[in-house]
Amino acid sequence: MPTIDFESLQQLFPTDADIPEDARLPAPIHQRVSLVDGELVPWDGACKTVLSPVCVRQASGEAEQVAIGSYPVMGETESDAALDAAVRAYDHGRGAWPTMTVGQRIACMQDFIRRMVAERHQIVNLIMWEIGKSLADSQKEFDRTVSYMQDTIEALKEQDNSNSRFTIAEGTIGQIRRAPLGVVLCMGPYNYPLNETFATLIPALLMGNTVVFKPPQYGTLLFYPLLAAFRDAFPKGVINTIYAPGAVVVPHMLASGKIDVLALIGSSKVADHLKKQHPKSHRLRAILGLDAKNAAIILPDADIDLAVKECLLGALSFNGQRCTALKMLMVHRSIVDTFLERFAAQLGKLKVGMPWEKGVSITPLPGLHRTAYMTAAIDDAKAKGARVVNEGGGVFCQTLFYPAVVYPVQEGMMLYREEQFGPIIPVTPFDDVETALQYVITSDHGQQVSIFGTDPAQIGALVDPLVNQVCRVNLNCQCQRGPDVFPFAGRKDSAEGTLSVTDALRAFSIRSMVAAKQTDESKALLDAMVTDRKSKFVNTGFIF
Repeated sequence: MPTIDFESLQQLFPTDADIPEDARLPAPIHQRVSLVDGELVPWDGACKTVLSPVCVRQASGEAEQVAIGSYPVMGETESDAALDAAVRAYDHGRGAWPTMTVGQRIACMQDFIRRMVAERHQIVNLIMWEIGKSLADSQKEFDRTVSYMQDTIEALKEQDNSNSRFTIAEGTIGQIRRAPLGVVLCMGPYNYPLNETFATLIPALLMGNTVVFKPPQYGTLLFYPLLAAFRDAFPKGVINTIYAPGAVVVPHMLASGKIDVLALIGSSKVADHLKKQHPKSHRLRAILGLDAKNAAIILPDADIDLAVKECLLGALSFNGQRCTALKMLMVHRSIVDTFLERFAAQLGKLKVGMPWEKGVSITPLPGLHRTAYMTAAIDDAKAKGARVVNEGGGVFCQTLFYPAVVYPVQEGMMLYREEQFGPIIPVTPFDDVETALQYVITSDHGQQVSIFGTDPAQIGALVDPLVNQVCRVNLNCQCQRGPDVFPFAGRKDSAEGTLSVTDALRAFSIRSMVAAKQTDESKALLDAMVTDRKSKFVNTGFIF
């Protein structure tokens, strides 16, 4: 394995001439508009420069982050305009969008998908350049998002068709459907800026809500090619964008009381703070994807090679910047030395480089603050008795950080409880499986866990308590979100609400019904409403 040091990492950054032509952005994108009330509103105020995680080596040999564009930095006045546009478009449930038939909303969404697919190349390149995700994973994120949107449409058709009938019970005739909640404030994360954002944005729109959308701090420009598509595919005011520091405008918007749903993929501390800003918090529906510290429990009879393979993928896919990443490996003491040796050996085979390189696994982090945090976490562990196991672990140059396997990590170290959200793999030994179980029980997080082993009795004895601590137990495989038809949720500080293709449609809606006494007059009235199509809610239509 080649030596991993500052110089070798610096040489992995390209000069400008080294960047392949098909990987380049045609030109920096200087966004000077926002989408409000169906118009691309010009902006001539302050703007923020977007620095790519990718650094370029200069003539001096030093690597510097490259500027790829800029976007507006707005304030409360602009957030008020975006919010008021969404409120007008919803109009207490009387607006064009919430009163459309489900079929009409689906048609608008299909139009948007067609326009979005036409921008695939540019959006994929922007994902790669803005957050440092590999080209292959950027393409996968785009394509998976399109598939998710199409699957959500099919799920909505199925849901609406199943509700296109009357129910009669105890002398009452009723039709039960799902209705929108109102105005949604949607905020996605930087690690999956397109996919995770659309996992809330798309079902929110399809169910008839109007939206104020604040893009993530990293991964803002990639939505610029979609602004015209949003404008042209949906009625005015249905989706509005705001580009501003979250700490400035988000509490302000919530304090207005005009937000009905908070959709946030972020931290639990931020979510707790924001929910308190709403004047009537009981009216605020929250759909939250929050922190996670998913553990792998590797039992003494585990297939070590399988555990190494899955844990390596689980800990380091997209540099470990996933809420579903494995962020603590708990290995039985009888096999921990063998596990560490094989794990470090396999880690050493991972390709480190730029996002466009074929087969690359480790790419630059979003900014210098992330490498600073990783370094601080390792230094803290070292000061308290741990060591870096793998050669070169923790070495960094600018935004490029070489993964570090840290062992033994113990209570009191930052890495034991904090979500590192990056390429550090904490490992701790255990003698009694109860120790591993207690780690999960005492954690503030409750998203997922992975178990590696072969004894059905022991695994079964672990599964039963763990399903009451986390929302997904993975057997002999890494933690993950998909497939999207499965529920994605969390306990404790990890989530509020459940996301999946069907669950998200329910999360952004509420059951409403029209009811009447089972009399001849009521039957005639309902029959006339259906036959003459006098109501978009009361109908027996079928969406193909």
